[in-house]
Amino acid sequence: MIRRGIALAAIGALAFTAAACGEGSKGSGSGGTAKVGLITKTETNPFFVKMREGAQKQAAADGLQLMTAAGKFDGDNEGQVTAIENMVAAGVKGILITPSDTKAIIPAIAKARAKGVLVIALDTPTEPQDGTDALFATDNFKAGELIGQYAKAKTGGATPKIAMLDLAPGVSVGILRHNGFLKGFGAANVDAKASKAVTAPQVVCAADTAGDQAKGQSAMETCLQKAPDLNIVYTINEPAALGAYTALKAKGLEKKVLIVSVDGGCTGVKGVKDGQIAATSQQYPLKMASLGVDAVAKFAKDGTKTSGYTDTGVTLVTDKTVPGVEAKDTAFGLQNCWG
Repeated sequence: MIRRGIALAAIGALAFTAAACGEGSKGSGSGGTAKVGLITKTETNPFFVKMREGAQKQAAADGLQLMTAAGKFDGDNEGQVTAIENMVAAGVKGILITPSDTKAIIPAIAKARAKGVLVIALDTPTEPQDGTDALFATDNFKAGELIGQYAKAKTGGATPKIAMLDLAPGVSVGILRHNGFLKGFGAANVDAKASKAVTAPQVVCAADTAGDQAKGQSAMETCLQKAPDLNIVYTINEPAALGAYTALKAKGLEKKVLIVSVDGGCTGVKGVKDGQIAATSQQYPLKMASLGVDAVAKFAKDGTKTSGYTDTGVTLVTDKTVPGVEAKDTAFGLQNCWG
């Protein structure tokens, strides 16, 4: 989720806490209770708050002690490296991580794995993906495809003029959603294996937002100066989408431009319900964390090691459905949202 707000208190370069969650599984850690670590990109973003809730609930159910840490900002690789080192020193059996820098984090993960720690990526794959033992995440390419297909069907025969409000250069989640959207729209022949964001003739403006609402608004203002007749806006997440809506409304264009997004947070789904966002692809951070913790519990119990990619699901949410694109309404979205 990308996406993420500024962290709270930190020790060194990160926030780092531990909480006892039961006495069931045996392994390293005080009193024979196995430990599991969760490292998120930041501390306060609702996506990661929900992920932490899922981890805490599952750790309690599995009898694990949960340790948590977060970078001070999205992109704080140094903070995440320190968190890994601290958790390994504390004797965790497994680490769940949403990597901020998907390439730079690899050496630290490799050291942890070499010491027998199970490392699972949540939400964001490392580069390469097999840099971790396993990945529990949304199919971000599919998430992009869904809103691309929706935007194509919704705009019909109108000449598309698309603004792409992206994440940041080189981040795998952003690339997957971006390329998935253009594939779903039929604007680019690209698949999920592409390592770089592609473009298309229909794209009249592209700008990075870091998944931030204020930056999304600023990017939209810039795109409107460049292409005042744009009619479709792809956004990396819902904060960026709501920022774009603010800029469009200021110009009286909010009803003339279609905005689509990804995430499925409660604020974003409310934005769909209120007509600010036409559709969003909803993902499920609580499920990612729950599955990850449970995998560590099994590893701690008998050495069973999970591997490969587990798709935690994605659902298109809209109240204005179109033929040929499967979707759920905002009532479903609000029942399953986070934040």
